[in-house]
Amino acid sequence: MKSSDAADDARLFALGNTIAELLISHAQTIVTAESCTGGWIAKVLTDIPGSSHWFECGVVAYSYEAKEALLGVHPQTLQRNGAVSEETVVEMVSGALARYGAGVAVAVTGIAGPGGDTPDKPVGTVWIGWKRRGGYARAEHFLFAGDREAVRRQTVSAALDGVRRILTS
Repeated sequence: MKSSDAADDARLFALGNTIAELLISHAQTIVTAESCTGGWIAKVLTDIPGSSHWFECGVVAYSYEAKEALLGVHPQTLQRNGAVSEETVVEMVSGALARYGAGVAVAVTGIAGPGGDTPDKPVGTVWIGWKRRGGYARAEHFLFAGDREAVRRQTVSAALDGVRRILTS
């Protein structure tokens, strides 16, 4: 592991601890719905001792079929917009929140590479969605640079930072 990766991991752990404290103080739980990060967000959160008190579950849904079955993404949304789109991430985060009973949800979908890109969706294209129970889904588009590992690491960081932001707003 590079020293920069170790520093990033320490920062992610610190951010996870902040989220844990916020969830506890708000008496909330969280669910994650992940595609391009493959469960990394859930790992960061569940690495924290006591996470069973505030971490509801994590769903890793790479395929269209998994997004439909586990998160309630509509087939028409996937056909019309693709897996990496604002519409899909909004349905992912909304479905995760509705199906798994948490108070807060985060969802990510993207193209980490090295393949899978298109002219309008290059490697590094990521959509992240956040939602609190009773609120509206918020989605944000990112274009991250670097190799697969770098894109995934930046996605995890941005996703967790967004959770922190919605819990402090």
